[in-house]
Amino acid sequence: MPGRRLTQQDRQRIAAGLADGLSYREIARRLDRPTSTITRELARNGGPAGYRPQQAHQATIQRARRGTPAPPLEATPPVTTMEQEIIEMVVRAGMPRTAARVHHDLMLAEDGRRTAAELAHRLKVSPASVSVAVNFLAQQGFVRRERDPRRRRDIYVIDDEAWYHAIMISERRTLETVRAATAAAETYGLDSPVGRRLAKTAAYLEHVSLDIMESAGRWRHLLT
Repeated sequence: MPGRRLTQQDRQRIAAGLADGLSYREIARRLDRPTSTITRELARNGGPAGYRPQQAHQATIQRARRGTPAPPLEATPPVTTMEQEIIEMVVRAGMPRTAARVHHDLMLAEDGRRTAAELAHRLKVSPASVSVAVNFLAQQGFVRRERDPRRRRDIYVIDDEAWYHAIMISERRTLETVRAATAAAETYGLDSPVGRRLAKTAAYLEHVSLDIMESAGRWRHLLT
């Protein structure tokens, strides 16, 4: 149900779910919300160990009261050790650091949306750095751009199916490699050592990629 804000009762149910040891996905299911909503709510309000529903609700109300047609940019809260570890893990997996920080900050946005100016202000980086990071994330399927017609500016959005789109884009690229390797194998000759090696590599990558794409589609409903 996009656009529906968490109520105080919702937040109390989140706290109760955490106390009962429920997973984020199960809490989200019981509230009929995307799992990402629960993830962002907890990330913005002390994490699972420090979550206090009343304080979280009051903080949300205060943020809403500060909002105006041209709201002041929200300062970035200090990055916790857990958040820093998440960013470092993503960087080690191959994502550029600024892109990892932009991705993480969008995850923390209550509605998953920020402007370039907001990201630059919060992360203390230049607008050009934000643009490069967003271009990378968009190419990988992690974010998308939306246009704000009233202010003629781009809004960057991370939706609940971002990981699905990223996986599908990655595997389609792998299948392009498969086609190139297959063509190269035929050029060298399938009876030659190089040709056999390339053909085996192509077959392996093709089967793995198709399995991943099938699995991503099968479990896609968990993201919605």
